[in-house]
Amino acid sequence: MATEFSNLSSHLTELILSYLPIPALIRASTVCKLWFSIISSPRFSTTAAQTARCRLPWFFLYGLHNTSSKNNQSFAFDPVSDLWFRLPIFPTLHHPSSSCFLGADGFFLTTAPNFSCSRILKRSWRVPSPLRFSRINPLVGVFDDYHRDASRLPSFIIVGGVRFIGNLVDIEDRLAAEVYNPNSDSWEICPPLPADFRSGNSSQSLSSALCGRKLYIFGIYSCFVSSFDLDKRVWSDVQTLRPPGVVFSFLIACHDRLILAGICNSPVGQSFSLWRIEEKTMEFSEIAIMPQELLCGLFDGDEDDKFASLKCVGLGNLIYVFNEEYHRKYPACVCEISDESRSCSWRRVPQLPSPVNKFHKVISFCSTVSLHGILRIEEEEVGPIQAMAE
Repeated sequence: MATEFSNLSSHLTELILSYLPIPALIRASTVCKLWFSIISSPRFSTTAAQTARCRLPWFFLYGLHNTSSKNNQSFAFDPVSDLWFRLPIFPTLHHPSSSCFLGADGFFLTTAPNFSCSRILKRSWRVPSPLRFSRINPLVGVFDDYHRDASRLPSFIIVGGVRFIGNLVDIEDRLAAEVYNPNSDSWEICPPLPADFRSGNSSQSLSSALCGRKLYIFGIYSCFVSSFDLDKRVWSDVQTLRPPGVVFSFLIACHDRLILAGICNSPVGQSFSLWRIEEKTMEFSEIAIMPQELLCGLFDGDEDDKFASLKCVGLGNLIYVFNEEYHRKYPACVCEISDESRSCSWRRVPQLPSPVNKFHKVISFCSTVSLHGILRIEEEEVGPIQAMAE
């Protein structure tokens, strides 16, 4: 059998290998020099990215400890292999506080005292020109086709957040939105969030979704929604997006559509539901309800505020729901939305591998990953990425 496989052309071997999940590819790259050269080539990354399985976004969870960076931990979940990876400890820059450290598609970022960013698998900070308004707990969007050129930064948009004045938090100042231009290494000042969001203008009470050329800002509890046009640099009128019975919810961009996900009161009790949103009218239609046993598995007990620690992120056709409370070790589940049948399938995400530290803040987001980046870490790190199932 091995002899027959070795007789295949390099092109056919490349095609077969491209269908393997990333953990299997890492192991396959150690089989022989030929396989390593195929898997580590830039062309193979392109070939593998063309298979639907390799385009599924990963779920990243970064735990921050306020007093000891040694207790920080970083994990990544691959939905294809159904495995958690423990990522190497990320080096901090200027010891940023948890309030100014955040993650977005493909990047870790800090916003105070200076704006800094690093690709999630590169782990070296870059410091572009500083923001006009240093801020904590903002919302961030990453746009433009930066994947083709890993050497340059993408465009970023920073919205909301609060800043310190005389060691006090200024919650009255609606900080201007800022857009980073990587070609000129400069920030453009744009209009601030509409005044309707004044009472809650940070990522603690807002969610964001980058869909097409618009960044949508949504009030998790207020249900206010407005979009920022990345071309015209203007905000839309504020509308209310609240399906009947919604307690709180998150707005998520899945491919080129908007999805609302959240806890809803119904005659039979509380449920976690998904709604498809029509962008032009902001009309909604329910598409899925999380199985009750999965929802119950995210919590302990029947406390009135048990859902307060529920968070939701998504990208592509995957939506991850998890509990950021330490006592349950951050349990999660994932919903996959089928493009063909428009059906939804739910499943539990395996438990994080022990030991799991107690964190003061959990950064969570989805991102596609680069096989090239993972292989580079495998080569450079003394302690490489480890699949937790092994």
